[in-house]
Amino acid sequence: MTREQPLPERVTLLGIRHHGPGSARMVAAALEAVRPEVVLIEGPPEGDALLPHVPNLTPPVALLLHDEAEPARAAFWPFAEFSPEWRAMKWAHANGVPVRFFDLPAAASLGDDESPESPDSPDEAPRAALDPLGTLAEAAGFDDPERWWEDVVEHHTDPRDLAEAVAEAMGALREEFADQVDARTLRREAAMRQNVRQALKDVEGPVAVVAGAWHVPALRTLPPASVDAAALKGLPRKKVSGTWVPWSHGRLASSSGYGAGVDSPGWYAHLWECAERGDAVPRWFAKACAVLRAEDLPASTASAVEAVRLADTLAAMRGRPSPGLSEVMEASLAVLCGGDATPLRLVHEQLVVGERLGEVGDDVPTSPLAADLARLRKRLRMPPSAFAKPIRLDLRKDTDRERSKLLRRLEVLDVPWGTPDTTRTLGTFAEAWQLHWKPEFEVALAVAARHGTTVEAAARTVLVTRAAEATRVVHAAEALSQSVGCELPEAVAAARQALDRCAAAATDALELLAALPDLATTVRYGSVRGTDPELLRVALHGLLARGAVGLPLACRGVDEDTAERAVKALEGADDAVRLAADEDHRDTWQRALKSLVAMPDAHGLPTGRATRLLWETGALTSDEVAARLHRAVSLAAGATAFVAGFLRGSAALLTADPRLFSVVDEWLTGLSGPDFAAALPLLRRAVGEFSPAERRMLGDRVKGTAGGTAASSDWDEELAARLVGHVRALLGAGT
Repeated sequence: MTREQPLPERVTLLGIRHHGPGSARMVAAALEAVRPEVVLIEGPPEGDALLPHVPNLTPPVALLLHDEAEPARAAFWPFAEFSPEWRAMKWAHANGVPVRFFDLPAAASLGDDESPESPDSPDEAPRAALDPLGTLAEAAGFDDPERWWEDVVEHHTDPRDLAEAVAEAMGALREEFADQVDARTLRREAAMRQNVRQALKDVEGPVAVVAGAWHVPALRTLPPASVDAAALKGLPRKKVSGTWVPWSHGRLASSSGYGAGVDSPGWYAHLWECAERGDAVPRWFAKACAVLRAEDLPASTASAVEAVRLADTLAAMRGRPSPGLSEVMEASLAVLCGGDATPLRLVHEQLVVGERLGEVGDDVPTSPLAADLARLRKRLRMPPSAFAKPIRLDLRKDTDRERSKLLRRLEVLDVPWGTPDTTRTLGTFAEAWQLHWKPEFEVALAVAARHGTTVEAAARTVLVTRAAEATRVVHAAEALSQSVGCELPEAVAAARQALDRCAAAATDALELLAALPDLATTVRYGSVRGTDPELLRVALHGLLARGAVGLPLACRGVDEDTAERAVKALEGADDAVRLAADEDHRDTWQRALKSLVAMPDAHGLPTGRATRLLWETGALTSDEVAARLHRAVSLAAGATAFVAGFLRGSAALLTADPRLFSVVDEWLTGLSGPDFAAALPLLRRAVGEFSPAERRMLGDRVKGTAGGTAASSDWDEELAARLVGHVRALLGAGT
């Protein structure tokens, strides 16, 4: 039977709530009172080497540790200005006291197959099963654990007294919920006790331990060291590297999926900043008014004063010493937002959660790739932002062209800092992007570091590898397009060779045509990127010629899925021909479409779409199209597919041609109930591509067509009843 020993009195256990300003103030006061010779903080010991950089960091920041052999296996340990652990680090550095992390090693956590691989899933396992402070707050009638901590717990003036009260409360919870303590938590606590033993050997004076309140009961007594050593036996061992990275308030929020997150990091930061002044509530409403006025919403100083009074009144009615977030938000809704929840969401996003982004010093160790990116950011004046930021680039300007290359190269490295804004058409020499830096991109940089020491070299390696591994024409064309956008000549040459190799082996006409859109864009804009467009145009014309010859046969005797694939390939190829082909190759494409339209046993979907494209370009007259429509709808088989293919695209030309409109209208109105129900999915997909304005135009046209008969005839009750029954059947509502 093992015998446990009580923890020596010179050890002060400070049970905290992660990222809580009340806990942070308690830790700061306790450390000043105890003046320990060493401070132990919950966290992985591999981070000890990075603790000397704390004075040069601006929170929120995160400790990033990753497996050197598999950089994708990584985890973050975030800290904010109001995090108790951060206050302990700052106090230790300011007072010259050694500080250590004393949790389970990250090597064991990263090697645990049961642990999530998501980089923003930190090590607060108990929160998934039980929120200890939340349970106590709920028992006391509070809806916010941090409010309970501030209103009730913080009234203790003696930090030792407070720590003892927390320990007793957590001890009672651990007894009540003993079945919710998982094996990983027990291993972590064994590692904590081992590190406490080591600290007691290293110093003779006081020791301060800052850990989650849930762990405090397990640290109050020390079993024989052999027991804890046995619990830690066989844990995975990994070589771990790490650094400090910027974090954001949005990533601290529990809504982001962060296990130890808080609901209101922006509010907690505000409470911490205003702690000494004691004017947190008035300053909060001043900020809220500024947020609303920035969006041209009315928010006067008088309204802010009334909101402060209402928040104070609500707190008094509820027996709270001061207004909390609940009272502040209710007052904001009633006074500043006039009862409208929409502007309140704006206040919540910008103030309650917030998107403050931290900073790390230049002396923080990092990979050569990350250092190169930092250098490029500085040179190109592109600071990272936690908010989405639009940017417009003129590729005729050297700086903007360099920015575009950087964003495209990072995209190749799976670091999508910039997202192309495809909703804006700016012309040949302009690009629009949305920039949004996310902390998890730091992990992607660590993974990409194996490809090269600079962004350029790493992107080149990735693209050359993709070209060498390409087995399909579409993949080679995509690699070529990316290589041109990144302006990497070696990668362009490799992708061009891969395209020739894949095209020579390809026998599927649809695969050849599917590669044309990327290649056409590359041909069109290659000159802007410094690539010879003639070299790419030869490849485009070769793929187009082979794909055009095989198109009609590729649409014969195919199933619905293949027909849908054929339509997409056909549409993409048609756009590519209009964008980058010369007159001879446009004629080649027209002949291929006409051959497809003339083929009697081709699937109706691509045949109808080809008919529409020929009509829009003037290659087929309305009379010829009407004849083909009549022939198609007179046949039961394939009529719906042909009409659905023909309807795809714009509705403007269809409504402008009364003869074609009449043919389609007569066919639709002549369908029986079962036939109409069978045709509906394909027709809905085609009509779904119409713009709202085009749908209204069609509706008005149909209304006008039906209006003549409705005005000259009486209401047909029998017909109306049949229509109602059919609609009910379609909706599944029965009769």
